[in-house]
Amino acid sequence: MAKTATDIANRRILRLALGTSLCMAFALLINWPLSFMSAVFTMFLLALPLPPPTLKSGVKFVVALVLPAYAGMLLLPFLEYARWSGVLLVMLALFGSFYYSARGGSPIMGMFMTLGITMVVTVGSISSDIMLMVVNGIAIGAACGIAFFYLAHALLPDLSLQQANGPAPRPPAPPKPALDVARRTAFRSWVVVLPLVVIFLFSSSSTSYVAVMIKVASMGQQASSEASRSMGMEQIESTLWGGLGAIVAWQVMSIWPSLLLFILLIGLACLLYGKRIFWEVGMHPKAGMWSYALLTMIILITPAVMDSQGGSNAAMAFYTRLLLFVVIAIYGTVSVAVFDTFWPARPRPA
Repeated sequence: MAKTATDIANRRILRLALGTSLCMAFALLINWPLSFMSAVFTMFLLALPLPPPTLKSGVKFVVALVLPAYAGMLLLPFLEYARWSGVLLVMLALFGSFYYSARGGSPIMGMFMTLGITMVVTVGSISSDIMLMVVNGIAIGAACGIAFFYLAHALLPDLSLQQANGPAPRPPAPPKPALDVARRTAFRSWVVVLPLVVIFLFSSSSTSYVAVMIKVASMGQQASSEASRSMGMEQIESTLWGGLGAIVAWQVMSIWPSLLLFILLIGLACLLYGKRIFWEVGMHPKAGMWSYALLTMIILITPAVMDSQGGSNAAMAFYTRLLLFVVIAIYGTVSVAVFDTFWPARPRPA
């Protein structure tokens, strides 16, 4: 059984590397705006032990990811003609996305709901044309990501323990958190993320920090963890490990700048991080931290590679983005510690 369980984990790690690298290669060859978003979608889906969805559930997933981004466009008239009313509506929408995750909703859905709201309102308040590009990029990336999720499962289908042990019982669904716990964790994520969103909302250069907004959205989901001390360490660890991987990949790319080498590096990173995401038939105890580390690595290195194709100062942009990620991780850790100091969690009855 141990050998079979190890084979299941290895199959999932290989599928994570294959699906993410193939999706990244396709996205960069097509080269649409925000093409790397599709690889982020594929990576997040393959980093969970999920079975391949049906066509109906896949369409629902894409619609659920894209709908908040298009719904965020409804906030733009308020931001243009009634600025503070629009800011209030953005605040309510953000709290709703965090409350969805805190009540037991999918953290992937919650993160991309937060991402769709923040990217649309911050970029749209600067330029409606860029806003449409961002929304369409999210929609195309979601559809492409789910397509490569299907492809990866088709090429490397799941192994099963049923032949040796009979049908495995289906695990019961985890209970939903209590209302007071969900409200507190959602409010904590909201308090942590809101200042950064407001800064982007009133910044004229917010269109240059799309990758940073992805990090902010993922930080909000990490802040929804009930174990605040471990969450704070996970934020810093995931940023440092992801940043280290991005620096190594960037230095290798500087020796031989090539699309093939970049795709191979993405696949190698998925293999290395995947060993710490999957463990036997389940997930590693620190799978969440390593998943966010892989996300950090991808959203750090990919925009830098795309910048280098355009002839801009890619190295300066890369290290500036890395510094911002570290600052955001430290800010998130400190802000959660301050929040828990002034609003400690109530002890739950045994």
